[in-house]
Amino acid sequence: MRVLFGVLGPVTAWDGDGAGSSGDGPSGDGDGAAEGGTIALRGPRHRAVLARLIVARRRVVPVGLLADDLWTDPPADAVGTVRTFVAALRRALEPGRPPRAPARLLVTQGPGYALRAEPDAVDAWRFEAAVAAAGSLPPGEAVARLEQALGWWRGPAYAEFADLPWARTERSRLADLRLHAVELHAEARLSLGRAAETAADLDAHVAEHPWREDAWRLLALALYRAGRQVDALAVLRRARTMLGEQLGVDPGPALRRLETDILAQADHLEGPGGPGHGGGPAPGAGAGGTDGRGGSARDGGVGGERDGVAAGGGEGEEARRVWAEAAAAYDRAVAGGARARLESTVGLLRSLAVTGGGGLQAARRHRVAAVEAAEESGDPELTARVIGAYDVPAVWTRVDDPEQAARVVAAAERALAALPPAEHPAVRARLLATVAVESRGTRAARGPEAAREAERLARGLDDPALLAFALNGVFMQTFEHTGLAAERDRTGAELVALAARHGLVTYEVLGHLVRLQARAALADFPGADEHAAAADRLAGRHELPLVAVFTGWYAALRLAETGTPPPYAAARAGAGPTGSDAAGRPEGADASPAQVEAPADAGTRPPPPHAHSAAEDAYRAAARLLDGAGMPGLERGLLPLALLCLRLRRGLAVSAGGGADWGPYEPWVRPLLLLGEGRRAEAAAALRTVAEPPRDLMQEAVWCLVARAAVELGDRATMARARDRLAPAADEIAGAGTGLLTLGPVAAHLAALTAALGDSPPA
Repeated sequence: MRVLFGVLGPVTAWDGDGAGSSGDGPSGDGDGAAEGGTIALRGPRHRAVLARLIVARRRVVPVGLLADDLWTDPPADAVGTVRTFVAALRRALEPGRPPRAPARLLVTQGPGYALRAEPDAVDAWRFEAAVAAAGSLPPGEAVARLEQALGWWRGPAYAEFADLPWARTERSRLADLRLHAVELHAEARLSLGRAAETAADLDAHVAEHPWREDAWRLLALALYRAGRQVDALAVLRRARTMLGEQLGVDPGPALRRLETDILAQADHLEGPGGPGHGGGPAPGAGAGGTDGRGGSARDGGVGGERDGVAAGGGEGEEARRVWAEAAAAYDRAVAGGARARLESTVGLLRSLAVTGGGGLQAARRHRVAAVEAAEESGDPELTARVIGAYDVPAVWTRVDDPEQAARVVAAAERALAALPPAEHPAVRARLLATVAVESRGTRAARGPEAAREAERLARGLDDPALLAFALNGVFMQTFEHTGLAAERDRTGAELVALAARHGLVTYEVLGHLVRLQARAALADFPGADEHAAAADRLAGRHELPLVAVFTGWYAALRLAETGTPPPYAAARAGAGPTGSDAAGRPEGADASPAQVEAPADAGTRPPPPHAHSAAEDAYRAAARLLDGAGMPGLERGLLPLALLCLRLRRGLAVSAGGGADWGPYEPWVRPLLLLGEGRRAEAAAALRTVAEPPRDLMQEAVWCLVARAAVELGDRATMARARDRLAPAADEIAGAGTGLLTLGPVAAHLAALTAALGDSPPA
């Protein structure tokens, strides 16, 4: 097999042949590594030997030097022990090598050993080549190449060997090369006219690495090209102040020249499209005086254009001034290299995440960078605080970026291991809550365990915000089996009460959305309406545009299941864009669910046929709310799945897939699609290989899709399995617990399974 090595994060190795076919490892065309192709490397000293040989870059490392590098006080038979480690590594890396055949990869040469890895077999070497090549590529290709290369980083280089002298120089070199790549990437994006989004990313980059003059230069240029000359000059003043006060030096010639050119509005500074055509204000960029809110105008979003940015004055201009003055004061008071800056950065990212769209995506990226910077400091308490401070409420049970989430979970576990067990209970609780939230939707046992421990610790501390975060983790892990909507409803109710008492607005919104999902699953649509309206009111008052995505989808679900929209959606549809409140309802409109009651038998019979077209239109409108919302984990495959469920709920035939992107739901939809095309044998084969679905909000709906295909194909084993899995949810509406779609009562699906099996339902 071909072996690939990873040092841009914890040291690891992958089966390159398996990775190439399954996507488990970082091949030359890949973007990271998953666990599926990982080669077991035994203990930490085995990995240390491998890492030390990779640092040597194919050169021989004498066995005595290896022993000295592995131990501060080498054991009596250190050389023999090193040889034992090498033998074990050879067995792991070349499992098919015949006995006594010479090693091909980890070879003996002269007085020591060398790792004869190919240049593209080590992610760090491949990263160097990609960065070097990007400098000569056209901007579009350079952006793609650098995005791919930066995606290979899974954490700080040689993460577990940060304190060892032989790794220190290489770690520092690679960290500096990564920062250079980030800046090359930014420069290429500026060449493509993407100034606004580039400014948002560069602002966080400068906050984390304030000594890099080229980063300041690029940030000022991005702001200027986005039509923000005043902000660009403010950034250059910040750079001058920081360099003078902290280092006692003046800005270099590039920064001084840029300041002169901006003041003169030099023609050569213009990007594609001319001045002010860099894509609009940078969402969420904190540099030099934005309002720091970072929202964008979207269908169903709250707040529309940012106050004062489009109009150029008034209340928004005052906010810009206050922001700029506060940022300047912070720069003067807090040293650029101070660790407090990392914690402050995470606080900013936490606020940025709830603005939606580009703000949410930027917050996720820079959160990982902040965690890595904290780990590089070698201070586990700082790392723990930086990880735990990002307590952004989460309501969807599928992460948007599994690789990023895995990196955060791994860093949190390392921090937990480094902290004294009996100390820092609040910090430990935050780390555990982070593990619970970020490992959602998986079948790992660690998630539920972390959620329980975080809750236990939080309940023993007088910290409402910490308890709210822990309850978010509890919610994310309440999917051990189907039918747990009532339990999640209790968690949501506690969140609403706790957050309302203590002014935790985003957690109050989360609690209402959790209860919206749970009440819909339990066929209590008036109750779900109340929580949707409450979430919308809070979102309008506190500028939380992403809430409208979830309440908009709920309105479509409500129409699909009952034939009537929720009252606030009906009012919104009649109000239009003017004369409405922040949530889209007419001013003074009563949001009470009594206005439009769900039918008494809602959830027990399909809505009338005329509702099909209206529900389909509502789903398509809801899908537009996800455009640019920055939530790929929610968006991918959702609209096709909702429309499929709508057809099945109406008793309509399943049509062919038509090239739709089914996203993560494809394995469970595929048997039905093949049946719709008349390909029964292929459908039966696909059904036999279908895996257990993730433990998330979709599991009832997915099991009902499996059940329907099994009944049609007469697959008794799968029918029995589906009935067993769905039985706990007999009183719920399939899919409605997502707050997004519906397949009707689970009881109806259970009845169909029992009839097809020809036996009595289980007790």
